[in-house]
Amino acid sequence: MCIASAISVLMILICGMAAYGAYKLHPAWIIPFFCYQIFDFALNTLVAISVVVYPNTIQDYLQQLPDNFPYKEEIAALSNICLALIVLIFIGSILFFK
Repeated sequence: MCIASAISVLMILICGMAAYGAYKLHPAWIIPFFCYQIFDFALNTLVAISVVVYPNTIQDYLQQLPDNFPYKEEIAALSNICLALIVLIFIGSILFFK
């Protein structure tokens, strides 16, 4: 919880700096936001590549979910290729909207 709070505060700070830099026409204030965007894009791309290379890991992640997770059995019944395609579409849509 502490790490999630720290990341949220940093994201608010970075977005605030970007908004302030855009408003006051100070391009140096926008640089941390672009650095975060590049890091986020690289991380999402690495996750997408790992899903393509190791599609069986999705089943491993599903097995680690708690038993009361909704639709866990239905999702686990899907084939590895179908799960990989769903994850890739989800990651692709996130990258597209960013």
